[in-house]
Amino acid sequence: MQQTVSNPILEMIGIAKSFGKVKANDNVDFTLQKGEIHALLGENGSGKSTLMNILAGIYSPDAGEIYINGELCRFTSPRQSLEKGVGMVHQHFKLIDHMTAWENIIIGTGSGLSLGNNAVVKKLKELSEAYGIVLDPLKLVKDMSVGEKQNVEIMKVLYRGATILVMDEPTAVLTPQEIEGLFNVLRRMRDRGRSVIFISHKLNEVLDLCSQVTVLRAGKMVGTISTEKITPQTLVELMVGHQVDLSIERPNPLPRPVCLNVEDLSVRDEHGSLMLNRVTFDMRPGEILGVAGLAGSGQKELCEAIAGLQPKATGHIEFDGKSLLGHTPREIIRMGISMSFIPEDRLGMGLVANMDIVDNVMLKDYAFYKGPWLHRKEAEDKATAIVDQLEIRTPSVNQVVSRLSGGNIQKVILGREINLNPKLLITAYAVRGLDINSSHTIYNLLNQQKAKGVAILYIGEDLDVLMELCDRIMVLCQGEVTGIVNARETDKEELGLMMAGTVELSPAEKSRSAALLEGQADPADKEVRS
Repeated sequence: MQQTVSNPILEMIGIAKSFGKVKANDNVDFTLQKGEIHALLGENGSGKSTLMNILAGIYSPDAGEIYINGELCRFTSPRQSLEKGVGMVHQHFKLIDHMTAWENIIIGTGSGLSLGNNAVVKKLKELSEAYGIVLDPLKLVKDMSVGEKQNVEIMKVLYRGATILVMDEPTAVLTPQEIEGLFNVLRRMRDRGRSVIFISHKLNEVLDLCSQVTVLRAGKMVGTISTEKITPQTLVELMVGHQVDLSIERPNPLPRPVCLNVEDLSVRDEHGSLMLNRVTFDMRPGEILGVAGLAGSGQKELCEAIAGLQPKATGHIEFDGKSLLGHTPREIIRMGISMSFIPEDRLGMGLVANMDIVDNVMLKDYAFYKGPWLHRKEAEDKATAIVDQLEIRTPSVNQVVSRLSGGNIQKVILGREINLNPKLLITAYAVRGLDINSSHTIYNLLNQQKAKGVAILYIGEDLDVLMELCDRIMVLCQGEVTGIVNARETDKEELGLMMAGTVELSPAEKSRSAALLEGQADPADKEVRS
């Protein structure tokens, strides 16, 4: 780990910011050295995003001072922050899909959109060589992988002169190979005197990449410590204020007959493009089947097809011997099939943003009421139980959902769906954006459902969690199943290769993979190796 001397490029002193009665930042100090990769950690709602939004010029602090290279800075816009060398790469990329990498990088800089500008070409080439960023300047963003898009975002802020780079959850949707490539880029930036603020919930990555860690809790700074002197367990205790068990239990599934059978499932989008191509697999009660894949590999379409939300799906989907294909979610409920679906788009598909928690619970319960009257008191009791069980931070169950943090919104929909006692639970990125303590609460809930005999389809991004939580892992690449592995035996390299579609299985391995897809193999058996 590279050691840094006291040479601060950034000092944030006594930063305070309130939103109404909520103190998002309460007298926070943060110091970043030149040529340092520094992690910023904390639970959801701890104040990380607010602090970085103040640095990026999105918010103005109520109190406190910001010094960059010893100069007092007051930002009232992101442009002013960028002019002082601060560049932020957000978790959700801000790129124009129908423009090339080149155009996205230089748009708004006054350089024009023509590749004929030799000075611009020279600068991009120098940056690419200096930091090892592989980039095709003429490639359209819509045709890029997630890792390529991230390289465009990094190049964009470097081109604009950023010397301080803020990375918000940069590895959330990358393959292991892409993560290693990103880390190599960040280390070269560090070695060339640039500084990085690294925000992540993946503690192993933080300890591997960063030299210092600053922890926030409830808007206040807990402290800054060297990564050489700390463990993941200690980091979690600093973030939450008490001991947390980081282990994920994984009881062996009992041998049970197949409950969900999916055969030759294909889905096309509104433009006729094939999003899923002849996907086949089985699930049994009391097992967790993980689904891994790069973003856009068909995970969304798979979930929606099973849940009855994909009218353009073909093939066969059966649950407990009843065909689901072609039926709406309401029709599936009337068939007596108890299914819960936690979608990727929480507010777009899962909850109504301008309704409170109670009303959102009632919306799902409505389908089960026999008469014309709704029982709000019953829904209030359910909402209160959900808030208590999942430790949802809200003034009351009558709080409008849109005013909750992203993590708490996720907890509301997860609690509501589990409360329905489903036989099949489909979760799309159930812990996305959640801190590690909240994530483990979710893992425990899923294992409780597993113990009740619920079949759980778990779409996830964190390969470590997939390998620890799930019984089997199915990998999707460009809408096709590239393999299935026993989660107890696989590793991230194997999963990453399958996610990228670079694994070529032998006939024997394909046969073994097919058996696992159908749930026929003992989960303790040795798995396919590429």
